[in-house]
Amino acid sequence: MNQIKQFLITPAGGKRLIAKAMLKHPSLKKALNSGIVVIIAGTTNGYIAEEILSNISQDDDFSRRRFFRGIVLPPSRTITSDGRLPDSNDFPGDVVIKNGKWQNGKTIFDVVDELNEGDVILKGANALNLSLNQAGIYIGHPEGGTIGAALKAHIGRRVKLILPVGLEKRVLEDINKIANKLNQPGVLGARMLPTPGEIFTEIHAIKLLTGANADIIASGGVSGAEGSVWLAIAGDDKQINSAGKIIRSVSKEPNFNL
Repeated sequence: MNQIKQFLITPAGGKRLIAKAMLKHPSLKKALNSGIVVIIAGTTNGYIAEEILSNISQDDDFSRRRFFRGIVLPPSRTITSDGRLPDSNDFPGDVVIKNGKWQNGKTIFDVVDELNEGDVILKGANALNLSLNQAGIYIGHPEGGTIGAALKAHIGRRVKLILPVGLEKRVLEDINKIANKLNQPGVLGARMLPTPGEIFTEIHAIKLLTGANADIIASGGVSGAEGSVWLAIAGDDKQINSAGKIIRSVSKEPNFNL
């Protein structure tokens, strides 16, 4: 008999949950064995890179501490106009894994022309509309940045594009409409790109790992629970127990710190 149980997931716990589930993603597993996987730098993708490199025993030289290009920080913290830290000289590159071997130091720009159908690119997102199954990416680079390179492979050669994105990034408006507002001449700040690809959130992670279905039922919190979501998870006893075990394993994940 199906039951419903409620669980709280913090943004940091959600990142770790998404990362653990990505190890089980069929497209990624296949590409890791005999293809190319590109994990474009970003905070959520840092957790994914950490899990994948650990799984293939190649994580000794990896740190997710500076595994991003742009980042969103509170107004009290200093960043440049394109979202970068003032001292960003220690950027480690993206994580490129070719036939199971990490190509340390390479970026998507180094390998994008090698990518073909069966290969996988992971790229984080900044906006999520669950009801419309839409993801959007902030664009600060005048030539489109890493997503510009990724789309060349995705649209041009059917390279799989997966968009791992936490539920705290959800928005209410159609992301196409948001893009139309932000991309008009004369508007200041970053642009927005509605992005095709497979959206992968904590909800998708739970489904892949346990078979259970999850819905957001409440959100928010304080003292480190800001951005958290309450999920109602529905399934049989085995699925609920499995979901509970997995969520407990990520429940004390510390907040991301620089």
